[in-house]
Amino acid sequence: MGPKLVDYLLYEPEDSGILWIKFNRPERLNALVGTAEENSTVAKVGEYMRAADDDPNIRVIVLTGVGRAFCSGANLGANRGDAGQNFPGNRGVPEGLEATREHFFHGFTQLHLDIAKIRKPTIAMINGPAVGSGMDMALHCDIRIGCETSRFIGYHNAGQIIENGGCYYLPKMVGLGRALEFAYTGELDAERAYQWGMLNHLVTTDTLEQTTRDLCARIIARPPLVQWIGKRIMRTALDSTMETTMVLTSNASPILQHSDDAKEARKAFVEKRKPRFKGA
Repeated sequence: MGPKLVDYLLYEPEDSGILWIKFNRPERLNALVGTAEENSTVAKVGEYMRAADDDPNIRVIVLTGVGRAFCSGANLGANRGDAGQNFPGNRGVPEGLEATREHFFHGFTQLHLDIAKIRKPTIAMINGPAVGSGMDMALHCDIRIGCETSRFIGYHNAGQIIENGGCYYLPKMVGLGRALEFAYTGELDAERAYQWGMLNHLVTTDTLEQTTRDLCARIIARPPLVQWIGKRIMRTALDSTMETTMVLTSNASPILQHSDDAKEARKAFVEKRKPRFKGA
């Protein structure tokens, strides 16, 4: 069963096995709708990704934006009604600093975690500025592909630190010194982001979608169980030891070896044909 769709976030599955999730407010540079409400943009991203994770026909999830921006983050010029009392699915507008913190953590922060927990490969195709929460959602994805118009921007000018996963992922991706430089300045262009390792690929705007499709095709051509388990182990290893990681791989290897997909891969190789994987 698919997700409940909204017009400000598109859900576009293809027969190829790719699902495109697109921020769809191009007239506002794809600014978020709401914050931690159940129908907010971030909540819907999580809902869409969970639906894709459960759909056996979807192999790769691509997050991107319509128009010239990836996602410009929160609408800092919005009034409370835009994301508060008048917003559909509102959990209640908190009052006071502690209530605001609870609202943010139990809603916004947990919703970002949904992206990192998806078992299938996730790609952020960053077609323009990724600001604040937009940057954070891109960092939670497994792979990032950018072009000359890609930019990472924090909420520094609005008096806010890097959100959620940003403070966690950035030092691991680029090293502490570079992460702190971003924390102090709040902006990074595409070339520097690629040099630092935030972007896996940096291509021209004209070739951005095709590069993403080509990568998706390479991913889809491999056994999905290998990808899903490998992703879980690598993400766990970020906060673990070498010994624990070796135990995880030792446990997973014999399971994968006897999976239907592994048998199909070996059979297809011998028969010189394209394998037909089922994720089992």
